[in-house]
Parts: sequence; C-alpha cells; structure tokens
Amino acid sequence: MSAEAPPAQAPAAPATQPTQNSSLYVGDLDRDATEASLFELFSQVGPVASIRVCRDAVTRRSLGYAYVNYNSALDPQAAERALETLNYHPVAGRPIRIMWSHRDPAFRKVRHWAAAGGAAGRGVRLRAGRGARRCLAPPLSGVGNIFIKNLDKSIDNKALHDTFSQFGSILSCKVATDAASNSKGYGFVHYETDEAAALAIEKVNGMQLADKIVYVGPFLKRVERVGEGREERYTNVYIKNLAEDVDDEGLRKICAEHGPVTSAVVMVDGAGKSRGFGFVNFETAEAAATAVEALNGKDVGGKTVFAGRAQKKAERESLLRAKFEEVQRGSGAAGGRGVRAERVAKYQGMNLYIKNLSDEVTDDQLREEFAPYGTITSHKVMVDDKGKSRGFGFVCYTSHEEATRAVTEMNGKMLKGKPLYVALAQRKE
Repeated sequence: MSAEAPPAQAPAAPATQPTQNSSLYVGDLDRDATEASLFELFSQVGPVASIRVCRDAVTRRSLGYAYVNYNSALDPQAAERALETLNYHPVAGRPIRIMWSHRDPAFRKVRHWAAAGGAAGRGVRLRAGRGARRCLAPPLSGVGNIFIKNLDKSIDNKALHDTFSQFGSILSCKVATDAASNSKGYGFVHYETDEAAALAIEKVNGMQLADKIVYVGPFLKRVERVGEGREERYTNVYIKNLAEDVDDEGLRKICAEHGPVTSAVVMVDGAGKSRGFGFVNFETAEAAATAVEALNGKDVGGKTVFAGRAQKKAERESLLRAKFEEVQRGSGAAGGRGVRAERVAKYQGMNLYIKNLSDEVTDDQLREEFAPYGTITSHKVMVDDKGKSRGFGFVCYTSHEEATRAVTEMNGKMLKGKPLYVALAQRKE
C-alpha cells in the first residue's frame, strides 16, 4: 500500500544513519497486522511514503514482517525517530521489532535469524499489480553479532535491548521464541561494530540477569562451531532401511555390541508391521558414536542400513527445506552457476513432487505409501503456518531408478479417496 501524510512537526534528532536511508524493516508482526494499522502508527512520527506487508505469493498470508518508507525530502529524521520511539510498540497485541532496512547486497549473503514466519534468509515472490516483486527480509552481517544463552523466561526483546544498548549502537535484538511466543532461553544482539560486541561480551558474560547466570559470546554459524573441533554429542540414534523381521529385541541385539543400550524401538504401522526404521538410545555419547560409525552402510539382514544421529522434527524439516530449495533455486550470478548446477544435478531425477494429497495424509503416511519403491532419504507433506496440509509434498530417493519406478506405480493411484499426481520435481526457472 502506498500513502501520503503531512509531515509531523518534531524536534530534530542527531542522525546516526545517512539521511537518505529512510526505509525501516518491521519484524515480529502479528499475522493480523495490516498496512492500514501500520500506517496509523508510523504516520504519527513523520510523513510515510509507502508501507508494504510481505505476504506469501500463493496464500497471501502475512509473513510476519513489513517495510516502512518515509519521505526523507520532507523530513530526513523521521525514520530515525520511528526507530527510537516505536521499537517494541505493540501492534495487534504483539510488540514489533524495528531495524534499518539495508540495501547493501553484502548484508544479504549472510545468516538471517530475525525474520518471522519461516521466511528467514530468503526472498519471497509477491504478486502485486502487473508483475511479481521480490520481498526480502534484511539479513544481518556477522560483524558485531553476539549470542546470549541461559536467559530467564521473563526477558523479552525490549529487556534484552535495554540491557545491551549501553555498550553500543544496536542494529537488531531478538529473543528466540517458540510457536506460542514463549522464550527459548537464548537470543541475539547485533551491534554496528565489533568493538561494541566485544565490550558487551566482556562486561556481561558470566553476570546474573534476572536471577540467572548468562553466557555471552560471539555468534558462530553451525559449520563454524563444528569447525572449531567441538564434537557433536548425542545418545539417540536413528536407524532406517531395516529388514521387516527386525523387531525391538532384534534391534537391541544389533546395537548392544557397540555399547550399553537403554532403549530400542522399531516403528510399526497400525497393523503392527515394521515401517523399516527405529530408534536406539545408548547410555553414553561415545557408544552412540561408535554404533553410528560401525552400522552406517552395513549389511544387516540382507539390507544396507543407514545409522545417524536422531534429529528433532524441526531440524529435519529445516534440512529438507534447504535441500528442496537447492534443487529449485534459479540460476544467478555466473560465479555461482557451477555450484548450483552441481547441486541440481545431485538431486535431479531422484526428487518427486506429489500433489492432490488429502488433508489427512501425514509425513509418515506419505513415506509408507512410497517406501516399497526404494530407499527414501527425505519426505515431507508441506503445511501452512497453522499446520494444515497444503495438498502437496515431496519424496526423495537414493537413485533415479527408484524415483522412476515410484512415478510409474503411484501416479494416478487413489489415496484417501483422491487420485495422486506424481512427477519428477522440476527446478523453478
């Protein structure tokens, strides 16, 4: 939406950002927040030139963030005043989070933990007017980014901001929350400079905040944490491609030779038939690691099994989403074409797209239907933000032959009263 409002008369404030940057990113938006409600709030500070709530291209649901642009020709300081006075102001009952919208492409090549609604770090096509526009949430650079954990549940975005703002200018501040908006006990603060970040780490690490001793350190990507030599420790192991005659006791015996087992279970369907995978929990992380190393790729009962660390559902979905995006990502700059082509080639012909799924079909049911045709590396029914099926999904096999056989056998098959459409997943151009 684009709107005009008379300039608000307000005392000038010293600029910490170039006056030509009059664009703000507004995150943590309630799904019911609209351009109209945002205009009503932001126009109180200065002349608003335009507001856009970013939405899903298909469902038109809000992605939880928006952009507000002020008319800097009429009031150069309006955006900065809005950032200072409206940050964490409630909109539709939920505090919003405001930061500068950066147009520098370098800022868009790094991790973005701030975007709400599952759109982190990627552009979302918006169909507006005659053409589609690309709405991008502003990622954050690694410079000046710190990680805080063991936070008390009472500390929210504003409290975190108030605590750390004394050490330097903050670009963004975020406490991680679950689907119910409850704190997960950790958060991030992004400073303008590394010096401010280093000072915050020095002063706050090991200090008590709201009755809890917090850890404060530089933010590291997952690959950087592993690269520093920190061993991944786990005791729960996932094993798949098991023979049908392997039961709980059989799985326990297979794994017990690698260390003490506390529990072993083979997953079964409603008829009590093995679904070909199970979970084993060891007493120690060392035993679990030994079992994974020994069993992964080993022939057990005539079938080559996979063994690896058991992952949480959210982690599996994140990895699966990343894999699908690698396959479907369009071509870009010449320097990255070779890498993207290699990624596409890796999964081309093995990844299936299934649509016309009944709302009742779950991830497990999708896997069960396609498992007879080969070894499945990943499977997913796509859902909306309320967890309701969007009527399509993906299944990825280990070979082209398995995928082709599944297409031949499953295309047109009735499932829950609906004929399936099954085809090889195509990369978006």
